[in-house]
Amino acid sequence: MSNIHKTAIIEDGAKIGENVTIEANAYIGKDVTIGDSTYIYHGASITGNTKIGKNNRIFSYSVLGSIPQDLKYNGERVELIIGDNNTIREFTLFNPGTSGGGCKTIIGSNNLFMGQVHIAHDCRIGNHCIFANNAMLAGHVEIDDFVVIGGLSPIHQFVKIGKLSMIAGASAVAQDIPPFCTAEGNRAVVRGLNLIGIRRNDEFKDDIDNLKKAYNELFKKALPIQEVAERLLEESNNKSIIELAKFIKDTTRGIPFER
Repeated sequence: MSNIHKTAIIEDGAKIGENVTIEANAYIGKDVTIGDSTYIYHGASITGNTKIGKNNRIFSYSVLGSIPQDLKYNGERVELIIGDNNTIREFTLFNPGTSGGGCKTIIGSNNLFMGQVHIAHDCRIGNHCIFANNAMLAGHVEIDDFVVIGGLSPIHQFVKIGKLSMIAGASAVAQDIPPFCTAEGNRAVVRGLNLIGIRRNDEFKDDIDNLKKAYNELFKKALPIQEVAERLLEESNNKSIIELAKFIKDTTRGIPFER
């Protein structure tokens, strides 16, 4: 049985799961689906064709599912899809997709979105990510698993950020950031490996020595980075190195780094 405050507005058609709490003055639109055991704090607004999974916490004055901030949007039916176990703090803004990006914004599970984070149209967010206060994603950004985005950091449209990377606070990211790396600056450049994050991750912690060698080959020697990435793909059977090298080989926006 759900616990819904008498001043909350739940439009006819909304689907509310079991054991959901909706506090005072929250708004739930007619096309919204809320999964079991989700907690929606007072004043939150969830609208549009928005599907939210289980065990999420959505704090006050979050706005989820309002129409995209894209001048090309013309009223098409678009979606915002959110997984399970996410914490979405105050004054966050998540927009659905557009017809130019598959009509979907997709957010995974077990993420933390701190206050005033913006996720724009057609973004793809993985799992176990942390977005510090005022991190801002433009349209079509792709974020892999276990990524940390520092506060006050804007991410340019169409940028891809690889698995287990970390963006320092107040960094403006305009190009792709490879997996396992740290980036910092305005404009942000790759600064090194995210060694702390890798060591904390049981799946990848044994790959640190291999990643260090690959990183030095890619970013420290006076050889074209794309050529090095192709050679690593041919020679290595380590899955982390293959993922790093393939990301670099496939980049469309380029990799920002300094030698």
